[in-house]
Amino acid sequence: MANAIPRVPELLLERLACAPGKAVSWAEVMQLALYEPLAGYYRQGVRRIGRAGDFYTSVSVGPLYGELFAEHAAGVWTAAESPERFAILEQGAHDGTLARDVLEAIHRRHPELAARLTYVIIEPDETLREAQQACLGPELSAHLIHAATWAQVPEIQGLLICNELLDAFAVHRIEFTSEGWRELHVTTREDGTFEFVQEVPSTSALQVELERLGNDFPAGFVTELNVAMLGWLEEVSQSAFTGEILLADYGHAAREYYIPERNGGTLRRYYQHRTDDRVLEDLGEADLTAHVNFTRLAEQAVALGMTVTEFIEQGRFLTHVAARLLRQPGFSPDPAWMRQFQTLTHPGHLGHAFQILALQKGGTESKAELDAGRREAALRRLGMESAPIH
Repeated sequence: MANAIPRVPELLLERLACAPGKAVSWAEVMQLALYEPLAGYYRQGVRRIGRAGDFYTSVSVGPLYGELFAEHAAGVWTAAESPERFAILEQGAHDGTLARDVLEAIHRRHPELAARLTYVIIEPDETLREAQQACLGPELSAHLIHAATWAQVPEIQGLLICNELLDAFAVHRIEFTSEGWRELHVTTREDGTFEFVQEVPSTSALQVELERLGNDFPAGFVTELNVAMLGWLEEVSQSAFTGEILLADYGHAAREYYIPERNGGTLRRYYQHRTDDRVLEDLGEADLTAHVNFTRLAEQAVALGMTVTEFIEQGRFLTHVAARLLRQPGFSPDPAWMRQFQTLTHPGHLGHAFQILALQKGGTESKAELDAGRREAALRRLGMESAPIH
């Protein structure tokens, strides 16, 4: 008889039993709960999204989201003077639905680009790779290559799309005290349930970020720091990929992230279409997310030699793309198209909740003069007015 796969709480109890002080950082717990092979939330096969799952995404609204990204990709390809080889890269592709929607739209509307296109999915999980291949089917899979890590991405020019990737990175949870910042670790109570306790920062990278954050906070203020996303962006910067990076996610500029009203942070549990802050419950069975500090991400991008080109609400970004599509001769949206567009862009739905940060890594930008105003607006909104505009 095969051994039963351990559940995350059991694995955590084993880890705590061996840990100094019988406590480990929340970042370690979140990583275990989401990504532990076979046991973590995202490592138990393909997760259902939409009505049958734990949450909705822009992708689950319908194919229009991918269609609009396809239109944007075609614009990036044209602005780069239509190179013979062009790639769309995606990380956090889940079951491949967005990739399929993008590729189908490009085949339908931009056959010249389709003939030159490679679709690269960065995905280490073999089960998800198989699901992505199956979702695309034989014809679209002809464009697909997989890379387990950014080091395996070939030298290629194009567009990187990350939809709700960074909000699922394991974050450090922190609390400001009369003695300065402390990191919140997880330990067990006598009854075997889990609780948070204050400890010293667990890594030097976290300590650096705490020093950047400063001490202008009231005692008892709890928030989180996403150190992992900074390391991820460094991996991207060191890769052979050049081109535009689009990061679509929940998040805020720094001056909005740390307002007093957001005491408690943005760390949340999503479970059966309910969301709350009971993050120590149902570990491995619930999604865990934290909003993105887009200012810190943009600062890291600039430090790595990238250029901030746009920071905008998803609704406005997609509206600009749709406007180009609507101007095309013969294009006439049907009622389903309009319903999806309303859900994706209306402030009361997904249009205001999501932000899009656009970066440029290497390469040349043919519209540098035209885009200067857009960049200045992005830096102002991020609170980075003094950052260089290349």
